[in-house]
Amino acid sequence: MRILIAEDDHTSRAVLAGVLKRKGHEVLVAVNGDEAWQVLRQTESPALAILDWMMPVMDGLEVVRRVRALPTHRPPYLIILTTKDGKADIIAGLEAGANDYLAKPFDAGELHARVEVGRRMVEMQDALAARLEELRQALDQIKTLRGIVPICANCKQIRDDQGYWNQVEDYVRAHTEAEFSHSICPVCMKELYPEFIAVSPSKAVDPT
Repeated sequence: MRILIAEDDHTSRAVLAGVLKRKGHEVLVAVNGDEAWQVLRQTESPALAILDWMMPVMDGLEVVRRVRALPTHRPPYLIILTTKDGKADIIAGLEAGANDYLAKPFDAGELHARVEVGRRMVEMQDALAARLEELRQALDQIKTLRGIVPICANCKQIRDDQGYWNQVEDYVRAHTEAEFSHSICPVCMKELYPEFIAVSPSKAVDPT
């Protein structure tokens, strides 16, 4: 998974990157909040980001707020990295839009565990988005007839909204996604082509 690390401290940034790379992740780095924001606002931004709370130019919470304000169907999973461990601070980070937090100095095992939670959430989110797109495409292909359809009792033509009379197949084709294949039912076969019935009374033969 592609992961963004936004951390102004060189040592912390290097340790974070080393732990994540050893787990097989692709790591991008930013040294301040503005750089992180420029990465996360892009269309193909990383699915997960670890943002230090205290950074120059723009702090981590402001990055989180800006990212959450973006119109996107695939919001990233955001982990705040902080030395603040008070409940009020943690609540502030989560209310700003962070999905999780990691306290400094961090434990490598805890970092991996929290990133794995994020990875699973991202995968579930992607699967749900793909399913919703499939449903949207299916709905786009469905057209239904609703209401009262005026149909002639004799010739079975249907009157459209403009008052014109149409063959049933023409009307249905214009209002649905249905396709027609033509044949002859046994009753019409007997009435119109009795010679074929006489030859093969047990089968409905298509004269075409």
